[in-house]
Amino acid sequence: MESLLYPVIALGGLGLAFGLLLSFASKKFAVPVDPKVEAVRALLPGANCGACGYEGCDIYAEKVAAGEAPTNICPVGGGDLAAALAAVMGSDAQAEERKVAAVRCRTSCDRGIEAYIYQGIRDCRKATVLPGGGPNACSYSCLGFGTCIPACAFGALSVKDGIIVVDRDLCVGCGKCVDACPRGVLEMIPLSQPVRLACNNADRGAQVREVCPDGCIGCGLCAKVCEVKAIEMKNNLPVIDGSLCVGCGKCVEKCPVDAILVTPSGEGKIPPKE
Repeated sequence: MESLLYPVIALGGLGLAFGLLLSFASKKFAVPVDPKVEAVRALLPGANCGACGYEGCDIYAEKVAAGEAPTNICPVGGGDLAAALAAVMGSDAQAEERKVAAVRCRTSCDRGIEAYIYQGIRDCRKATVLPGGGPNACSYSCLGFGTCIPACAFGALSVKDGIIVVDRDLCVGCGKCVDACPRGVLEMIPLSQPVRLACNNADRGAQVREVCPDGCIGCGLCAKVCEVKAIEMKNNLPVIDGSLCVGCGKCVEKCPVDAILVTPSGEGKIPPKE
């Protein structure tokens, strides 16, 4: 019995000694924490999504407290958080409008043209290394395998009829889905933007028509009728400046292939196309 008792006492003594030593060291060599960092960190949502450009909320809190990062770049917290952080920092609130993801493709699986039958791994990144960049005839289209879905920590993405769908109520504008899409089908637009482009094909009109019944043909009519110059043609596609768009709906009306769609923000403001 004694042969077991002494080792137990010895180990217990060593454990106690090391515990006291570590406790002393933690107090002796403790790095003081700026109370402003703690105040900022307490306000952050803790999503650690990285959408602010920093590696998690802890790093962002340190940068804000040090005056090295703006207070309005957390898409999860939005304007309310920006105002709260500005109050902690003693600065003016500079809230940015919330952005949401938008899909630059609208050709579902029942309308899309297939280049070949694909029976491989259901992953967009793996499919794009195949000839033609995947089974769809349009090499710019959404493959619909949902590779972007795991990138969204907020459950805002799903696949319907072979194309990705964004739930704007759940989207916080972190942009992770944009980074995850190998074809650049997703983009971030201001929540209030009344219209959006629903095509990603930068080829010329005749080539587009060969592979997609719904693609933009690059005619430029939308840019010509926009009186506020919110649309500019680049690489055969219209680029919409959401900060300039007034929601007149003329681009939607003029588009011969219906490639410009009304967003939920524009519904009720822009009359339906006849």
